[in-house]
Amino acid sequence: MTTDSDDVSERVISQMKGIYTDVVIDHAINTRNFGHMPDYDGMGKATSSCGETIHMWLKVKDDKVTQASFETDGCAATLACGSMATEMAIGKDVLDAQKIKQKDILEALEGLPDHNQELAKVASRAIKNAVSDYLIIKRDPWKKTYRKM
Repeated sequence: MTTDSDDVSERVISQMKGIYTDVVIDHAINTRNFGHMPDYDGMGKATSSCGETIHMWLKVKDDKVTQASFETDGCAATLACGSMATEMAIGKDVLDAQKIKQKDILEALEGLPDHNQELAKVASRAIKNAVSDYLIIKRDPWKKTYRKM
């Protein structure tokens, strides 16, 4: 027996298949690492030109990203970009995570429509900003007291 929500989900996925790759759809529907990380080592955010924001948090041990999470107020493509970016960052040295570029996220997602490509750049900037925050706190631990988020 199917429910109304099953029918709606199938229609939404069907509509998405005409626009997005299977990888994007998977990361949008089965989002990885979504949610605020309360005990983080680095936090960054970035906002698109249309106002969608990604907040990203990193947990780091021995200069390696051990956990990453994000939240966004954006669309399905923004969810997919944040999800993929966190997956790409986990396990990397912080300096390598900081080098994740828009094109790397786009390639991992097997592309996005032109009007959504900026969202991969937003996810990339959020990682860079989170790593920068981590490095600042590592250098000057007293600054952790003055974080806003």
